[in-house]
Amino acid sequence: MRTTGIGERPMRFLKLKEVIEKTALSRSAIYRKMDEGNFPVSVSLGDRAVAWVEEEVNNWMEMRLAERPSH
Repeated sequence: MRTTGIGERPMRFLKLKEVIEKTALSRSAIYRKMDEGNFPVSVSLGDRAVAWVEEEVNNWMEMRLAERPSH
């Protein structure tokens, strides 16, 4: 099984519903951000099936937190 290299955790794919729940973004916002280069690109799993690499989505979320202004 392929690992992410970070702590040697197994790679996991997230379906769109999981990405929406995890990020609190809408479907259209996810695809818009992907088109703008501001969100991880989905992986084709075959006919009409895509997913996102969980670690890439987690990294994107961590980057959003790091950009948050501190008060």
